[in-house]
Amino acid sequence: MSKYDELYNKIRKEIISGQLISGARLPSVRKAAILYGVSRTTVQNAYFALAADGFIISEPQSGYYVSYQAAKHIETENRSSINNIVYDFKSGSADKESFEFDLWRRYMKNALRQDDRLLSYSEAQGEYELREVLSDYIREKRNVVTSPNRIVIGAGVQSLLSILCSLIDEKYDVSFPDKSFVQGASLFEDYGFEIKYRYKDAKIIYVSPSHMTKLGDVMPNKRRIELVKHSAKSNSLIIEDDYESDFQYNSMPTPSLHALAGGSNVVYMGSFSSLLLPSIRISFMVLTEELAQKYKSNIYKYNQTAGKTEQIALCQYIRDGHLKAQIRKTRRFYTSKAKVFAALLSNEFKDAEIEISENALQVIMSIEFSKDVEEFERNGIAVSVESYENNKIKVVFNTGAVPQNMFTPAVSALKKALI
Repeated sequence: MSKYDELYNKIRKEIISGQLISGARLPSVRKAAILYGVSRTTVQNAYFALAADGFIISEPQSGYYVSYQAAKHIETENRSSINNIVYDFKSGSADKESFEFDLWRRYMKNALRQDDRLLSYSEAQGEYELREVLSDYIREKRNVVTSPNRIVIGAGVQSLLSILCSLIDEKYDVSFPDKSFVQGASLFEDYGFEIKYRYKDAKIIYVSPSHMTKLGDVMPNKRRIELVKHSAKSNSLIIEDDYESDFQYNSMPTPSLHALAGGSNVVYMGSFSSLLLPSIRISFMVLTEELAQKYKSNIYKYNQTAGKTEQIALCQYIRDGHLKAQIRKTRRFYTSKAKVFAALLSNEFKDAEIEISENALQVIMSIEFSKDVEEFERNGIAVSVESYENNKIKVVFNTGAVPQNMFTPAVSALKKALI
């Protein structure tokens, strides 16, 4: 498959999956060439083909946008895909057994009874009581010491990154660990920042230490210390996305970069989607003192994106100790699922190399394979393909969304796809 075909299929899938919605602006040809590591000609040809098939449109003097006609493609393709996928090892969806819905409903109902509070909009920075609780929570959990006044709440990390980008005047180079951080990289690019990968001289360094890649790699302590020292020496800003820091089973607990740096030059970001439910869109960031002051001066420009009712509910949920209990439960639950699935794969595929990721949320298998990768979907399986060359494929299974009682038939379907 040519590079042009690969890029065409990649962007097409992002549109079909809903990652790129109708009206979304695509990176310029020049920026896309850097982002995807291909030539401008390759990007141009891929864009032309996408436009010819109705997925994107070209606006003169403006750029390329996802076509509103693409919704028809999305509806058709998604209906076919959804009907075909039985075992979804690709999505970040949760297992319903991992969460106590009745308990959460109780807190939501209690929040809805607070009539006077619900008559007003949420504070732009987020409800103060929740920021106060979060300040205690991250100090105890990750040794991130901050006042509630430096915490900003939002509906997801991407909305918070948008605020952060608006607070940074100089459009510096931004370094990402690899090209899998597409949404974050695209957002910085939209604000005029130059995107690079593993670039040591970048003035802004975006890292997710507890989930460095989709293989669940955890940044070792030595590297964390080196990064903090480099940041201090070069006066660069670290954005620490502490995603899945609660899921480190196969390695020793590691300190946050924020704690190692004493809060200097580090913006700390956290979220509850992995611990609670993906649909509970509450994230937060801890700004440096300088950025916090700038945010305060410009707070009139921002609206709160997270629901006030959910903020009130989450605040009391944490106060009553349920988040700690949920962390313990989720750790046990998902590490058990990963081990069970890895054991089933080992029994069925004797010649395969099978391992569990450092955070124990993914099972990784390398095996001989000579078919088309679409063979997985034809057998009702959705997986992430990490690499495929020389008749050997490495696939990543996220066991979270598949009930454990479906593991055995899933392995049988996988055998049909591989053999």
